[in-house]
Amino acid sequence: MNNIFWIINTVLIIIILAFVLSWLWQKIQAKSVGGKLTQKEFEAGKRKAQIIDVREKGPFKKKHILGARNIPLTMFKYQFSEIRPDLPVYLYSDSQAMTLRAAKILKKNGYQKVYWLEDPFDKWEGQTKASKY
Repeated sequence: MNNIFWIINTVLIIIILAFVLSWLWQKIQAKSVGGKLTQKEFEAGKRKAQIIDVREKGPFKKKHILGARNIPLTMFKYQFSEIRPDLPVYLYSDSQAMTLRAAKILKKNGYQKVYWLEDPFDKWEGQTKASKY
C-alpha cells in the first residue's frame, strides 16, 4: 500500500514540476524576445504598426482586431517576409506561446521592433471585425 502512495506522489511531483518548468521556460522566452504590451499600449500604438494575427484562417475570419492581417503560425516561416522590417510589428493570437514563437522567428531574422499582446485574443476589449468572406 505504501508503494502505491509513493508512486502516486512521485508522479504528481513530476507533473507539477513539468508545469512549473513549462511556465518558467515561457517567461524566459518572453524576456529574451522583449516587447510585451498591455491592451492599452497595444491600442495606443497600433495605428503606427503592422498588426499580425498568427491564428489560423478560420478563427481570424470569425473575428479579429480591426486592421489586422492574418499570417498563421503554421505558415509564418514562409510568409514573414511579407512584413516590413522597418515598421513596428504587433502580434497576437489565442496563446502567448504561439505569439512568442512568431516573435522569435521575426527577431531571428533581424526584425527589431517586435511586440505582442500579453493577453490572449479572447480577452481583447478593443475594436474587432469579422471578415465578409
